[in-house]
Amino acid sequence: MKIYTKKGDAGTTGLLYGGRVDKDDIRTEVYGTLDETVSALGVARAGGLVTRVEDVVIRLQKEMFVVGAQLATAAEHQDRLQEGVSKVSPSMTDRAEADIDALVGEHPIPQEFILPGETPGSAGLDLARSIIRRAERAATRMNRAGLVPDPEILRYLNRASDLMFVLARYEEAERGLRPQPSRPDAGRR
Repeated sequence: MKIYTKKGDAGTTGLLYGGRVDKDDIRTEVYGTLDETVSALGVARAGGLVTRVEDVVIRLQKEMFVVGAQLATAAEHQDRLQEGVSKVSPSMTDRAEADIDALVGEHPIPQEFILPGETPGSAGLDLARSIIRRAERAATRMNRAGLVPDPEILRYLNRASDLMFVLARYEEAERGLRPQPSRPDAGRR
């Protein structure tokens, strides 16, 4: 099987279940940015993560594909999608919230802005968080254009980015580290 199809040579890309859009369409921007998020989460995993964090990261990688699938499906085909497989479900958002609460309950997060980079794994998580925030901003533009098929997508992206921040701090805390504060006068606690 060849990896190239030549169908995108004219600057368009296919949607799931049919239809084509320009490669710079807001939809492709969002799900392309989610693809970047998946890769950054892979960098975090390659950098080394404690088991609990790695398990959540793997789940998040898989869930990014769920969000991407829903966004890559035209409105007239949304009924073909399955919750948790190709469509965001409220339970995905609920699970992210439960993870945040449990992790913060064990290791409270810093109350100041921090500098990423205490470990390769936590730095990868912070990179993933900043990338998913970009996806969230683009999804908000997509929503204003009437192209977000379900507001649960926006809720989920917001929670997932929060979870990535918490995972990075948990990773550091589990290794006995605290991130550097962004202000020079804040010092380390």
